[in-house]
Amino acid sequence: MEMLGDYLKAFVVGGLLCIVGQLLIDYTKLTPARILTIFVVAGVLLGALGVYQPLADWAGAGATVPLTGFGNALAKGVKQAVQEKGLIGAFTGGFTAAAGGICAAMFFGLLVALVFKPGDKNK
Repeated sequence: MEMLGDYLKAFVVGGLLCIVGQLLIDYTKLTPARILTIFVVAGVLLGALGVYQPLADWAGAGATVPLTGFGNALAKGVKQAVQEKGLIGAFTGGFTAAAGGICAAMFFGLLVALVFKPGDKNK
């Protein structure tokens, strides 16, 4: 039964983040790229302030999978690298923390491009 609660928390938090994105699409003139950037930057800022990690610990994948979770991972990686390596960690920590997710995105993007025929949808 506890697992069902974890799924419900992840669904609600992830859904709320999606609602915010949809509201930005519907009621602003922001482009999707700018909205995605806002989500990443919000995750970085909330992670740097120590606000996002408690949410991620409570909501699990509902907070770690969306782009705000990626931003939080960047902030956490930079903070840890600065503590371990000093100033150079500010430049390397984000790459180290996000390397797994970036590699997975590149791998699966390549896999999908090889399996499916890419083309213009307007034709």
